[in-house]
Amino acid sequence: ISGTISNPGPRKSLPKILYTRLLLYFPEFIWAVVGAVWVSDNSVQCEKTVINGVIGTVIASWIIIVFTVIGVVIVFDPLGGKKTFYLPEGVSRNLESSQSGQLLYNVKSSATRVWEKRIRLLCCCIVQDDDHRVAFTSIAELFRSYFSDTDLVPSDIAAGLILLHQEQDKMENCPKEPEEVLCHSPSSLVTDDLDVELENAAHYMLFAAAAYGWPYYVYTNPYTALCKLNGDCCRNRPTDSDITGSDRHNFHFGSILKITGLQYRDFIHISFHNKIYEIPFFVALDHKKEAIVVAVRGTLSFEDILTDLSADCEDLTLEEVLENGFVHKGITQAANYIYRKLINDGILNQAFTIAPEYKLVIVGHSLGGGTASILAIMLRNSFPTLRCYAFSPPGGLLSKSLADYTKHFIVSVIVGKDLVARLSMPNMEDLKRRIVRIVANCNRPKYQILLRGCWYEVFGGDPDDFPTELDGRNQDALTQPLLAEESLMVHRSPSYNALEEEPHLNSPPQYPHLYLPGKIIHIVEECSSRRLCSSDIKYTARWSNETVFSSILISPKMITDHMPDVVLKALNSLSQEHGSCLSC
Repeated sequence: ISGTISNPGPRKSLPKILYTRLLLYFPEFIWAVVGAVWVSDNSVQCEKTVINGVIGTVIASWIIIVFTVIGVVIVFDPLGGKKTFYLPEGVSRNLESSQSGQLLYNVKSSATRVWEKRIRLLCCCIVQDDDHRVAFTSIAELFRSYFSDTDLVPSDIAAGLILLHQEQDKMENCPKEPEEVLCHSPSSLVTDDLDVELENAAHYMLFAAAAYGWPYYVYTNPYTALCKLNGDCCRNRPTDSDITGSDRHNFHFGSILKITGLQYRDFIHISFHNKIYEIPFFVALDHKKEAIVVAVRGTLSFEDILTDLSADCEDLTLEEVLENGFVHKGITQAANYIYRKLINDGILNQAFTIAPEYKLVIVGHSLGGGTASILAIMLRNSFPTLRCYAFSPPGGLLSKSLADYTKHFIVSVIVGKDLVARLSMPNMEDLKRRIVRIVANCNRPKYQILLRGCWYEVFGGDPDDFPTELDGRNQDALTQPLLAEESLMVHRSPSYNALEEEPHLNSPPQYPHLYLPGKIIHIVEECSSRRLCSSDIKYTARWSNETVFSSILISPKMITDHMPDVVLKALNSLSQEHGSCLSC
């Protein structure tokens, strides 16, 4: 309760109390074991009320012990004081020597192993092969490099996000950024183009949502989905050669039929096969739009999460394409897998044999949107007229040259303050810098920040005006980190280069900037009086650019704005509004 996040001095005796409390868990554990043995002994003759009370006490004791162990495993940092070796002052302490260099290498290796063990523990339920082990190491290295320079616990991060959200809400009343303001009235040609693309996006979003199979169908129809699927599970199933992967009880395919409204004969190929870097997709004939649609599924499994987190950059080299550049490694490998299936297995040849006059359209949501975008780049030379609709794709996907190249054939659709569309390593570094800065500069105790923040998130109201150490400082002083801010940084991270007086201009950035693909349609809600209310929401859409998504925005809807049902609802609302305007 005493002190602030960056001033733990008044709480210096708290670690001793915590260690003492930790020692008391050993007799509690022994007592819980004795209680469990006593409860399981049928020969004990006691009143039923006493036995029930003892059973409840034993169960409560075991619940507390289990949650304590889980909390220690998650929160405890095995590296401890070893992080101090990351300090840049180590250079002046002869870090160039082989002994110091070896020590620094050992500390980094230990941190990577700690993160790798955590990831393996979280993914213990999936079969692990060589691809998984390589992905675990790559992701562990990513987490190690990101978290090694801070001294923040999860509650500090939560307090920082609360403060950032309230600060952001204050700024929303200020004039908009230049990118968000149209300097001139849009021409009718631009408006018509937007309306056409919104109508197409609303249509193709059904295919992107259908790729999720029965989980999406049950989620959007919780009361009737299972009954409908049970009634159709044995009907309209294509031949086994058309389906790869497991689809027990035909639920996935039945859901795809329900969502898209297609017939089973309209499907060329369906793959439910799911491994790391190998994600499900289907190919179908869309007679309404006269298109061959390749729909790629988004994140729905641990394997998909590993593909998302394999965020290293790699070169995309394509013949006859001059705009080669960096791409997201994991998503590119997933696109390579689907590309090989479509071309080498003759799936697209089969589709165009059936409908040679149809055009090729590739769609996907989230991870599927990113994969569809890179797949479209790979297929562009062979199919010059193809179109791609990427719904809520990851932000850190393509380098600037490739993002500009894709503006001719890819349309990205982003709703509101979608977190995933703003996710990239530079944006995450910027978010970390902002959290450290605002947390270090706040003079209120953490419990007050958390309590008032929870009230604000749930019930709304005016943002709190927390006093900070920034108050009264001149503009030049604001560019320098405070002592409290530096106390939360174990070493100066790449995100702090902007705060240094003389940044190392010749050193390359640790994480290159990657951007959203294609032309971007940004859909935002019109102001509503109630928070977190999804009824009677009106949406507006406009063409945007990648710079608008160069910073992560904190909002209660930063996750829900990414959900496929929210994206589909927004697109349908805009499409119906446009249709009603035309009828008028």
